[in-house]
Amino acid sequence: MTDPIKLDIMSDPICPWCYIGKAHLDRALAAEPDHPFLIEWHPYQLNPEMPAGGMDRRTYLEQKFGGKDAAVKAYAPVVEHAEKAGLTINFDAMKRTPNTLDAHRLIHWAGIEGRQTAAVSALFKAYFVEARDIGDAEVLADVADGIGLDASVIGRLLATDADVEAIRERDSHSREMGISSVPTFIVAGKHAVPGAQPPELWKQVISELRGQG
Repeated sequence: MTDPIKLDIMSDPICPWCYIGKAHLDRALAAEPDHPFLIEWHPYQLNPEMPAGGMDRRTYLEQKFGGKDAAVKAYAPVVEHAEKAGLTINFDAMKRTPNTLDAHRLIHWAGIEGRQTAAVSALFKAYFVEARDIGDAEVLADVADGIGLDASVIGRLLATDADVEAIRERDSHSREMGISSVPTFIVAGKHAVPGAQPPELWKQVISELRGQG
């Protein structure tokens, strides 16, 4: 057993490649239960300029891709890789594209309670499977309740500016480090692994880390 090795993950709860990348990593870690990773999730907003209340998804797709048909074409590889990973992405049911600042605050607070990865998983499920608006405070409080956090406390925190600037600063720090897309995984504080890598790569990384132990 090697000493714990930090695995920092820059991610956004509405990023489909982050959802797929986590599934691949989870599969590798399940196959290697004595893996050395100590995981921490970090905020990175795909749409930092998104209005606080999010926007109608059709409007968002029009602005980003020029319409639904172009969006369907752009998302085709995402759907293909998600299906291969055994994941559901319910694009058709999504009505809004949220601002994820509050979702990142929830992930941060969950981390204080040792529930950070559970929060990330629950947010991916809420957004991609259930097509819920994870920019909505009531939805986030319900997600918090589902992972064992106090929903009333989370609701009160969301009504304040608690940790807003801290999340923005951490997001900016990642960009200043040169990170321009997510997911980005950083192993042991120095080796960057970008993208939704397959489980086989993670198994190889774990094997190599064991060899250094």
